[in-house]
Amino acid sequence: MIVLRIATGLFAAFVALPLLWLVYAAFLPAEALLMADLTTLGFTLQNFRDVVGTGLFSSMAVSVVASGTTVLAQLALGLAAAYAIRNGARVTALVLVLLALPSELLLVPLYRLLQTLSLIDTLGALIVPFLASPLVVFLLLQALRRVAWEVVEAARIDGASEAVILTRVVTPILRPELTAAAVLAFAAHWNLVLFPRVTTTEDLWTVQVFLSNLLRTRPFEWGLLGAAALLASAPILVLYVVFEKRILSTFEAGFRT
Repeated sequence: MIVLRIATGLFAAFVALPLLWLVYAAFLPAEALLMADLTTLGFTLQNFRDVVGTGLFSSMAVSVVASGTTVLAQLALGLAAAYAIRNGARVTALVLVLLALPSELLLVPLYRLLQTLSLIDTLGALIVPFLASPLVVFLLLQALRRVAWEVVEAARIDGASEAVILTRVVTPILRPELTAAAVLAFAAHWNLVLFPRVTTTEDLWTVQVFLSNLLRTRPFEWGLLGAAALLASAPILVLYVVFEKRILSTFEAGFRT
């Protein structure tokens, strides 16, 4: 048990180290860089002031709109798909295959599809290919399998339609799982780099594409890079801290079912 705790502590420290460096770099004084001495202690907000004119906040706005819209669509379609599978639709194997398939493999066919739909270099290019998520379907399906199906049968006996059952009976029961799935889906879309870089130009770059370009064009301005990365990570960090227990419980329950 002691060895396990030590190993867990070492792993946690290893994972936390980049985050600690990120916070340190964000407040790193310029004189520390000029002196090439990263042990220099100090605190400055100048790095955050310098971020204002870089375009970070416009790229974050694009990410918020694209990720928020995508998550709403993934929850709606994912819940409907999970409900259909729970009712007997035999596509579970397909969902698992898509869950294991790297999304990068679909880049070329999706690009051709977006070209056909005239969506290249539009906000739709960041939304349409991600309207459905195998992970969301899987998590909600596992949650539905834990629901006492007698509740659904009783609603059917009372004359409720499938749409009413889904929206007024199933959705309130799955509110914790929907919240956890929303956070995970938002984080996944927020962190996209390759697909937005290929399908959009600079005006529609997402925050991760912006950060990769900032690192390429200003590689030695560690304070600026740290501040930009910290601001870009803040929404995801806040979501995980607020909904940590719900996310963990959803994952644990999902893989136990």
